[in-house]
This record gives sequence, C-alpha cells and structure tokens, in this order.
Amino acid sequence: MNSKNSNQYCESYNAYQPWSTREILIGNLKLGGSNPIRLQSMSSCKPLDTEANVEQAIRIIDAGGELVRFTAPIVKDAENLGNISQQLRQKGYNQPLVADIHFNPKAALSAADFVEKVRINPGNFAETSKSKINYTNQEYQDALDAIEIKFVELLNKCKTNKVAIRIGSNHGSLSQRVMDRYGDTPEGMVEAAMEYLRLAVKHKFYDLVLSMKASNIRVMVQAYRLLAARMRIEKMNFPLHLGVTEAGEGEDGRIKSAAGIGALLEDGLGDTIRVSLTEDPEFEIPVAKVIADRYQKRTREDFTQLNRTKITELPYNPFEFLQRKTKVVAGIGGKNEMPVIGYDWKPIDEYIDGFKNLIIPIEKWKKSINNAKPLMSLAQYIDLTEKPESSFVKVNYQDFYLDKIQQLNGGESIILVFEEEGDYCVHTFRSMFIALINLNLQFPVILKRSYSNLSELDLQIYAAIDFGALLVDGLGDGIWLQSDIKIPQTRINEISLGILQASRSRISKTDFISCPSCGRTLFNIQEATAQ
Repeated sequence: MNSKNSNQYCESYNAYQPWSTREILIGNLKLGGSNPIRLQSMSSCKPLDTEANVEQAIRIIDAGGELVRFTAPIVKDAENLGNISQQLRQKGYNQPLVADIHFNPKAALSAADFVEKVRINPGNFAETSKSKINYTNQEYQDALDAIEIKFVELLNKCKTNKVAIRIGSNHGSLSQRVMDRYGDTPEGMVEAAMEYLRLAVKHKFYDLVLSMKASNIRVMVQAYRLLAARMRIEKMNFPLHLGVTEAGEGEDGRIKSAAGIGALLEDGLGDTIRVSLTEDPEFEIPVAKVIADRYQKRTREDFTQLNRTKITELPYNPFEFLQRKTKVVAGIGGKNEMPVIGYDWKPIDEYIDGFKNLIIPIEKWKKSINNAKPLMSLAQYIDLTEKPESSFVKVNYQDFYLDKIQQLNGGESIILVFEEEGDYCVHTFRSMFIALINLNLQFPVILKRSYSNLSELDLQIYAAIDFGALLVDGLGDGIWLQSDIKIPQTRINEISLGILQASRSRISKTDFISCPSCGRTLFNIQEATAQ
C-alpha cells in the first residue's frame, strides 16, 4: 500500500476524529463504537495457580482494569480458567476475562467455555508447517484451507457461547508461510490478521477485535495504519486493541508505550489499550489511564479554533518511515543526530558521560556561533537588518496560515522552532510540516512543548505522545521540553532522550525487548531484566 492510499487519513489530520468502529459485546462490556477507550492488562502468574491468578486479577481490576487476560498454553490450563472465573465471580468481580492462546487450537476451544474473549495469534494458531519456504500459490491456498477447518471450529464454539475473539498479530511471531511471501514487515502482520478476519466474516462471525503489536513503535504504528486502511477498503470497521509489545520497565516502558499508542490515538485509531511493562500488571493500568484520559475529554472543537487550510492529500507516506529531508544549520538537521535543546544547562559532559552533542544548552550554542540569536519570533527575524549566522526562529500555525513563512524562503541560517500554546499540538504541527514539504522549505525543525501543572508521570506520557507521534513519521530534527514544575534539568534531559530512544530517532542506550515467551509465564522477566 502506498501514499495514494493515505488520503483516507486526511480527515484525521485536519482534526481529531475517532474512527467509528463496530460496537461489540465482551461479556457485559461494550467495546468500540462511541464507547470509552477500555483499559486492560494480563496476569503473569502460572496458569494452574488459581489463587495467584485470582489475586492478581483483583489487583488489576481494583486499579481500573476493565478486562483481564490469562495465558492458557494447553487444554489443562484452559480448563482451569473455569476455576479462576468462578472464584472471581464469587468475590463480586464480573469484568470479562480473556484467554491468551498460542500454538494450540484445542486450548482455545476449551477456553471458550469459561471466558468472554479468546485471543489467538495468527502466526502460530493453526499453521501446518514451520519450515517450508517458497510456497506456490496453490500451496499457500491449501495452507489457508487447512487453517479454515480449525478456525471455523473455534468460530462456531464462540458464536454458540457468545464469546468474542481477538485476532492479534505480533511482529515477533509471524508464521513462516507469511514471512515467505511478505517478509518480516508491517504488511505481513496485516495480511496475517486479514486472512483470519476474512474467514470470520465469511462465516458470519463479527464479535472481533484486532491488534498489531511490535516492540518497534515505527513498525507498530505502520501496521495499525495499514490494517485500518485495509479494513476500510474491504468495508470493515472492527475495533482495535492497541499496545506496544513488551515495552520494558520503568520510565522507558512508559515512554515507549505512550509514544506508540498515542500516535495511533492521534490518528483516531484505538478502542482498547494495554500498556505492557516489565512490572506487576496492576502498575500498567494507571499509565494506560493517563493515556486514555487525554482522549476521553477531547473533541473536534479543540482543533477548530484556528482558520486552517484543509489537508486533502499527504505529501508523505504514513505507511513507511522516511525522515523529512532538511538542510544542515549549525550541526542540526540533515543526517546529524537529533539533539535535545534547553536553557541554562551545565556543560554537556556533566550530564551524560561519553555522549557529546546529545544535549545542546542554548547559551553554550549561542556563544559558539557568531552573532547567533537564541530564540526569536518570525516577525522579529524578518525585521532584522543584519541577519545572524544562525538563529532559532519560533513559528506557529498562524505564520503558515498567513503565508508569513514564505518570507523565509532562501534563508540558509534558520532553525525553525515549532511551538503552540494549548493542550494539544500534534495536528497543528503535522499541518505545519505538510506546508513546509509542499513549499519545499528544508529548514530543520525543533519540536518545542511547554507543560503546566503536570506530575512527572503525566509529563512523561504527554511529551512522549506529542513528540513521538511526529517523530515516528520522520517529522522533526530535535526536541525541546519544558515544565513549570520543579523537575531537575537532568530529569528533563533523561525524559527527552528516552523519547528519542523510543521513537528510534536517536539511540543513546541499550534497548531491552522484555519478552518472557508467548504467554509471559515461562520465567521471571523482572529478575532477568534486572540482571
């Protein structure tokens, strides 16, 4: 799928507009349609440890979880879901339960007797061969026919029991058959899910949710966008479960999850979210709630206060990553590493040993450039009779709407700083980038956001969304984060570098993919990660 298929996204680029998906029922919980974004997590206890699973599920629910998932690798594990469900119901907890199935269709059939939703992975649910390569068209179709026989059995069981199904592709576990044809790509993830989705629709089963999870948020965002585009083409609108696979622990996991999930919510995609952390699952729910709450209270009116030029076509492909082409000004832009910008900082090496030029203190930068100006408005720059050798020039949407930005055409010494007042910036900044691309203005751009009255956790989440949603599309050449609460500058630096790391814009430390096996229960991932 190429950029010609991206026009369907233009409406969501003009203003925040959630995609209207099909409403389905999971137990007593409505998902999709106009319902709120639902929060969920997953138990990490051994499948047969009923008491531990029940206690952990209660902690998840008490934290605000609306669905709880349990792994069930074999039939015996699936049967024990009946005991877990019974004990939770006896204790007054009626939230829907989900069985997580890998490799074992019989376990899925058994689980459908005890839970409200079954999650299957199309990469390993019913594949007939794990090693064959070079499929002919007929061999590929024969494999699909064999899958249909096993899948229809589950569809019929779930239809009888009124159990929903999640078709969940995972970038790390695509089948050899799909890899053979599509490679290890977002397109492969999408096609793996669409094969099962088409079978479900063919057999008139519609209580479906889909997911496209990856630990690389660029891959994850592209896959969900491709999936939504493919469903639109095929006249489908099933709800989406968003998540970044095994995002990691602590701040890194929170930032990566917010950047990936937030980028898609900004597109209007997403009906339920799971933040996957290398921590006890009840700690995932507060993070998911901060992300979801930002969108529960948002309306289109938040984005119609300015007179905006309506976007009818995107000048870049949202299904692929390509860094926006820019000139180099004072070491910023082009193929240079992305910097973090800020005011009044100590020497760089007092913050992070071994990494020069990761962080650019404004005052130090100003002194190193002849006649440099630290930051000025577009009007101030235009009025200068003697232009500085290099300068940060602050611009907002009005500068673009009133065509003032074109007065900079031909300037060789300018680094633009995108800055907007208000709670939300992604759609505004996207519009500004689109204007720059259409005008062929190749100034490097620093993304700047200032936040007021946010806790440190909220600051991490909001900044990860606002910066990450742009960086995953190759938009931006550096970031500038400010807060009015007393967060030490070292912490602002760490959060900023974490956002660049999560979006793969700049790698400054080891990136841990905390995958504890399919089902998450084969070993203690928290201990392993710490070691």
